[in-house]
Amino acid sequence: MNELFPRTSLEQWRVLMAIVEYGGYAQAAEVLHRSQSSVSYAVARLQESLGVTLLEPEGRRMKLTAVGDALLRDARPLIDAALRLEGRARALDQGWEPEVTLAVDALFPTRLLLKTLSEFAGTCTQTRVQVHEVVMSGADEALYAGKVELAVVRRVPQGFIGDWLMDVELVAVAAPGHPLFQLERELSLSDLVMHNQVVLRDSGERHPRNDGWLGAERRWTFGNPQTMIEVVEAGLGFAWLPIDRAAEGLAKGRLVQLPLKCGQSRKGDLSLVYADPEHTGPAVKALANCLRSVVAAE
Repeated sequence: MNELFPRTSLEQWRVLMAIVEYGGYAQAAEVLHRSQSSVSYAVARLQESLGVTLLEPEGRRMKLTAVGDALLRDARPLIDAALRLEGRARALDQGWEPEVTLAVDALFPTRLLLKTLSEFAGTCTQTRVQVHEVVMSGADEALYAGKVELAVVRRVPQGFIGDWLMDVELVAVAAPGHPLFQLERELSLSDLVMHNQVVLRDSGERHPRNDGWLGAERRWTFGNPQTMIEVVEAGLGFAWLPIDRAAEGLAKGRLVQLPLKCGQSRKGDLSLVYADPEHTGPAVKALANCLRSVVAAE
């Protein structure tokens, strides 16, 4: 006879997911604000109920077995759905969400983000904001994982619908003393690949992208946009930088646009994506409206 109720709970699967994501029982216990013994017990009961081994040690970390990996992939959508349901209940009960989460790609100008947050603070005085600063596919992963309710992305990920927000211009620049300027002529791709290209690392881990990389072996990669700019200003390479981030360096002579035959500037477009348009709370909608109004005022 079929069982009417499952023998495992979503909480047990959530504990398993935390162990995998954070590397062990102690780390998961800290993140979940639980004792290590309760974390161990939850996984032991889960394995006992299923009759399979889900975890095995790998050095100091715990990793999923092949069976555990397959089962956790199936469980993730259920956990995400439950978390969305709980979030929806809180929003309905309180009217305005106590917290909103936003992922912002590094292409989005910081000054516009600050204006947006300032405007939002005047509208939703009791709502906290968590901003996830991401690069490229990092926004996709934040949406897929249910970590954010709103995202400013370079590409609208599969399964989501987005609205165009703005275009961002990127310009090819280097420090004035860079060897490329010593050629004293228009530059081609063959000139560029002989020098270090400075690029920003994709913050996503599952399917990282290399947007903007020329394909040359001489590449320096950084995770922080400001560090990337300082490296270029120090004469250690060239880069395509968002005009907003390059503006101060260009104005003060620390950066100079490269005289390229073509491709001296590029356009990147940003879109605004709701994680769950049908169940979006008023605070998330207000934050999205602030983003649109600030961009429109430029």
